[in-house]
Amino acid sequence: MQADSKLQQLLSQLNTVIVGKSQQVADCVACLLAGGHLLIEDVPGVGKTTLAHALAQSFGLQFARVQFTADLMPSDLIGVSVYERGREGFVFHPGPVFAQVLLADEINRASPKTQSALLEAMEEKQVTVEGQTRDLPQPFFVIATQNPHDQLGTYALPESQLDRFHMRLSLGYPDRAAERELLRGQDRRDMLDRLPAALSPADLARLQAQVAQVHTAEPVLEYLQDLIAATRSGRWFVQGLSPRAALAVVRAAKAQAFLSGRDYVAPDDIAAILPQTTAHRLIPVRDAGRGSMEQVRAMLDAVPLP
Repeated sequence: MQADSKLQQLLSQLNTVIVGKSQQVADCVACLLAGGHLLIEDVPGVGKTTLAHALAQSFGLQFARVQFTADLMPSDLIGVSVYERGREGFVFHPGPVFAQVLLADEINRASPKTQSALLEAMEEKQVTVEGQTRDLPQPFFVIATQNPHDQLGTYALPESQLDRFHMRLSLGYPDRAAERELLRGQDRRDMLDRLPAALSPADLARLQAQVAQVHTAEPVLEYLQDLIAATRSGRWFVQGLSPRAALAVVRAAKAQAFLSGRDYVAPDDIAAILPQTTAHRLIPVRDAGRGSMEQVRAMLDAVPLP
């Protein structure tokens, strides 16, 4: 099985914009192929918004960007009904959430009330406005960026909303060679303005259907269940992973295998994708001395591969 040529073109295109972060770019693409929402967390200025913007454009989807601020209201996101005299009634004006890709920039700078307004949209692919349920377009993705919690003016995302994000990634600082290429290269904003769509919505639907058909053998599922059981043992984390989190790992691992040109999931796919898909859902035990990502990796080292 070979990875789709259009998919390879998309990855190559993204790597020309986000230099030196090919693994993180591949993880982002795997997340969207798995049909999940993506959270990119890091300090300002390392390319979070640029990556989110490039993903939306390269996937050929209609997108809207919302800068989350402390005064952003739920109606600014979802929309509002306004009385129009000519029609002698209220007319609904949809908000930016009615896009195929919603780029939620600095999502943790908005109030918890506004953050919670995304919950129904992310889980049910619909919103309820003034008692009426309205379907969102298909496909529907949220790509959110987030600053570290210790920065001024940020609010921690509620656990229920973090659980709706399929994956959380961090870009980190570029290495010296990649940074040199950025310094002498063209402006990233100019590159984004000229970035073509590498896929169409029909291409994306076809690829997602192929990802869903990737085979997961019983020994691989056994290994995943061993890992899930380890999170629930109380040794590593305060509270273990839910079945929904386990399903998210399976979908992400299938996308990872598909990007590697295979029609089956290997144990290494589970191990490679587990930190990105689970760390944001877990709280390490008090005496761990590590962050959740490092704790997941430590747990992986302790659970034997099949």
